[in-house]
Amino acid sequence: MRTGTHLDRDHCVRAVRSKDARFDGWFFTAVLTTRIYCRPSCPVVPPKPENMTFYPSAAACQQAGFRACKRCRPDTSPGSPEWDRRADLVARAMRLIADGVVDREGVPGLAARLGYSTRQVERHLLAELGAGPLALARAQRAQTARLLIETTALPMSEIAFAAGFSSVRSFNDTVREVFALSPSELRARVPASGVGTPGVLTLRLPFRAPLNPSNLFGHLAATAVPGVEEWRDGAYRRTLRLPYGHGIAALAPRPGHIACRLTLSDLRDLTVAISRCRRLLDLDADPVAVDERLRADPLLAPLVERGPGRRVPRTVDEAEFAVRAVLGQQVSTAAARTHAARLVTAHGKPLDDPGGGLTHLFPSAEALAAVDPESLAMPRTRRTTLTTLVRLLADGGLRLGVDTDWAEARARLLALPGFGPWTADVIAMRALGDPDAFLPTDLGIRRAAGALGLPSTPAALTARAEGWRPWRAYAVQYLWATDSHPINFLPA
Repeated sequence: MRTGTHLDRDHCVRAVRSKDARFDGWFFTAVLTTRIYCRPSCPVVPPKPENMTFYPSAAACQQAGFRACKRCRPDTSPGSPEWDRRADLVARAMRLIADGVVDREGVPGLAARLGYSTRQVERHLLAELGAGPLALARAQRAQTARLLIETTALPMSEIAFAAGFSSVRSFNDTVREVFALSPSELRARVPASGVGTPGVLTLRLPFRAPLNPSNLFGHLAATAVPGVEEWRDGAYRRTLRLPYGHGIAALAPRPGHIACRLTLSDLRDLTVAISRCRRLLDLDADPVAVDERLRADPLLAPLVERGPGRRVPRTVDEAEFAVRAVLGQQVSTAAARTHAARLVTAHGKPLDDPGGGLTHLFPSAEALAAVDPESLAMPRTRRTTLTTLVRLLADGGLRLGVDTDWAEARARLLALPGFGPWTADVIAMRALGDPDAFLPTDLGIRRAAGALGLPSTPAALTARAEGWRPWRAYAVQYLWATDSHPINFLPA
């Protein structure tokens, strides 16, 4: 679909003519005659090729003067898989923008996190996406505003500031420009029954098919930390620490989407909460590309055919996951949950959950850094590993986030006491989102590999896995699925 940083026009035209939903979010089709932009799978009759032009982002379409289609709602497309599979400047910037950094810290804050000047960041984003960071953040604010308009009864002035706009006037102007409707006209299109409880939002999270929910929700439910996570009424529920407050997310698989119910203490956190839920479930992945590569190995192909569309279960909090990875070293899943639950009860921030049994936010790194090490019921070596980790996370000596360089983070983690390749790579895979992270020393992976006729020694398996790049983290999910207890042995 892309040649370098440019869209391949012929491929785009074919995708639009076939209404191929796999390419939703990869690019957007702008129609020169109507001045409307659509997702590739838009149900209307495709325009003539000479009337189509293509943009790599909704923000670029909006900057060029196109408005969003009212039929296919391109602003609700899945995110581009590009930003999850790459670790370069543009990909890291896009992950930060999705996490609301521009709205909270401005473009200078974005550039500072990336370690580049604002001019460099703007130049790279314009070259690849046709829009700078402000335009990209504006497009995201417009999408958030639409969601709040359609799913809440909030006054428009409150929605404007909750969505991140600096004034009601800029909110009104943006909504009219992007959607060709005023905010009140957008709300009038929604049945009255669509308005929910204040502070609670119900929405659908789109994804690219196929999606196999068993590894996602099975893993999250099996490893759930009491008080922070639970499986209730067919949904995975967990607490969220957010920039302006806290929240509770309930996520459930449905045909064609993930049902998401968010309870937020501050609606300004809506964009970030959605971004983190999507990241947790790896919803912006390109399963067709992943499975095509893994099917090329004849010993992996039967696993892919039996359950295509596996995702990598990730996290909503990178520091939390790193702590939990250390707690789980060389113990069973049940023991790891017990250790984590003790920390939560003793040091987590309490909260109310009228809809279930959640009781706390997971303890912050700062809270854990203040804990007396002698009070931690674990072997001394693992205690040292944990206290070193949380101290570095708390004082900024180690940063784990959506903008983290994967290779640099691995090197930093491996330099810490008690961190071996398994722990560093599982953090890279699950917390940082590296799609090529691999776990050749994992006992479950080695057992599964041997049963399939793959090499079972780490060195030989790593050599064989060269053919699975850049999707080795997904190969891990397929291999784990063949083992009877894939997550009960977590080596260092």
